[in-house]
Amino acid sequence: MNTGIADEPRTMTETLKIIYERRAVRKYKDRPVDINLVEQILDAGRMAPSAMNKQPWQFYVLTNKETIHLFSREMSGVVMKGLLKTGISGFAQIFKAAYGLLHLPHGIDLHAIKDPVFYGAPVVIFVTSPRDNEWASLDVGMCAQNMMLAAKSLGLDTCPVGFGKYVEKTKIFSRLHVRPTEEVQLAIIMGYGDESPEVHKRSRDNRLFID
Repeated sequence: MNTGIADEPRTMTETLKIIYERRAVRKYKDRPVDINLVEQILDAGRMAPSAMNKQPWQFYVLTNKETIHLFSREMSGVVMKGLLKTGISGFAQIFKAAYGLLHLPHGIDLHAIKDPVFYGAPVVIFVTSPRDNEWASLDVGMCAQNMMLAAKSLGLDTCPVGFGKYVEKTKIFSRLHVRPTEEVQLAIIMGYGDESPEVHKRSRDNRLFID
């Protein structure tokens, strides 16, 4: 596969600059985010396109540090319980899934980390959509991208957490007040980043000009 760093455009607009600079950040400073910034980011998400303009997204926002840590512990517990229930035959498969979803180093103990799911971010946003909307996952994806780019433009860093959907399997899920007709698609964490990840290589052989 032909890979490399994506070429930066010769004319770098402010929008393109934000797109090229955004990274998935998994280490955050212990600094709160002003609620007005969060509202601006949610508004950017609301501006995303959606099928038939149904705007299927709902946002459930956590900003209390202890509440975030509680949800993180409960969600990591879901992984551990899954490992125990599956037994030896399914251990490798589940561990591989957990390893990939949580981006954890090999051999790390989930219970030994204070926040193994949300990485100490001061804001966690769960994004839901109706269970009966087949296009909602696409709409939510565009909404999430809008939010993450908006956050970067406001000096914040983010990371999409696909494992966020497993909050539904925790015993404290009801505390989010998500309606039964909705399902959690993902979580987005945000805050002031305390790391500067390098850009990953991008595939460069994935386009075909037809005519």
